[in-house]
Amino acid sequence: MRLDAIIERAFRSDRTVMALSLAALTALAWLYLIWDASRMAAMPGMATHGATLSLTTGLMIFAMWAIMMVGMMVPSVAPTILLYANMVRRNREAGKSLPAAWIFTAGYLAAWTGFSMVVTLLQMGLSQFGLISPMMTSTSAWLTGGLLVAAGVYQWLPLKDVCLEFCRSPMAALLGRWRPGPSGAFKMGLENGLYCVGCCWALMLLLFAGGVMNLGLVALIAGFVIIEKLFPYGQFTARAAGLVLIAVGLWILVTDGALA
Repeated sequence: MRLDAIIERAFRSDRTVMALSLAALTALAWLYLIWDASRMAAMPGMATHGATLSLTTGLMIFAMWAIMMVGMMVPSVAPTILLYANMVRRNREAGKSLPAAWIFTAGYLAAWTGFSMVVTLLQMGLSQFGLISPMMTSTSAWLTGGLLVAAGVYQWLPLKDVCLEFCRSPMAALLGRWRPGPSGAFKMGLENGLYCVGCCWALMLLLFAGGVMNLGLVALIAGFVIIEKLFPYGQFTARAAGLVLIAVGLWILVTDGALA
């Protein structure tokens, strides 16, 4: 078979087109983050310190968080999106699987956009009180250690278990809450996103401890989310990581004299 025929045949597959689109979306988000990090490193005075009440600053922080959530979370939800598109096709909604999948994705990202709004306000508040540096890294042992301990404890809470189980069982979640049509696709994506926020919000706040634009840490957390949601023994992984976070947080609090 000729190469152009193979390519044409591949792009006739909704699954292939959707997978490539999600990969492109993730890549664009990461390219923006790399550009933004280099820009801030070159001009640290542009960061939030001393400008926390500026609307422009707030919008820039919000855009950064919203795009960061796309880059971090789309890879872990991609299997669910592809599964949803396949279920649309099997429900005899021929020709609607791609539009429905994108509407589902929009609903999912809407949940993380809401989280980005909340964390933007949090970041501006922390900056106003001098608890994070102009490069958006914690300046307080209390804040750093407290975030680590809080995230570690959350890994053991029942709410974490419920949200993680939902994220790890997309087939059961979709079958049990199926809604047809475009509005149904958005609502199902939004619900999936809200459970995902419930699963991962504490991990995202660790960026304040290690640096919001520390792309190594961003990648580490994104990779852990993928392992936690998609790999075997997700609950065990979550709780083991929780113990590590608690231990590191307490060590910081003790060695920096915060608990003295």
